[in-house]
Amino acid sequence: MAKAFILINAEPASEKEVLERLRQVPEVKEAHFTYGVYDFIAEVEADSMNRLKEVIYEKVRKLDKVRATITIIVAEEE
Repeated sequence: MAKAFILINAEPASEKEVLERLRQVPEVKEAHFTYGVYDFIAEVEADSMNRLKEVIYEKVRKLDKVRATITIIVAEEE
């Protein structure tokens, strides 16, 4: 299993819409609104690293009103 945490910035006043869309992506296990530099943090899981990269690029980064992301890929699960 491959896992990543994604820090997301969205366009102003679009937070509710983006959060709802994030939570509709099956590979997004959790998504939360945050205060600070980033608007959201999302936990994403997939069955392989290639699938994880595909989900991040195609399903998260391309969401309407997402401005920028920073992805932190989990090195290893215990």
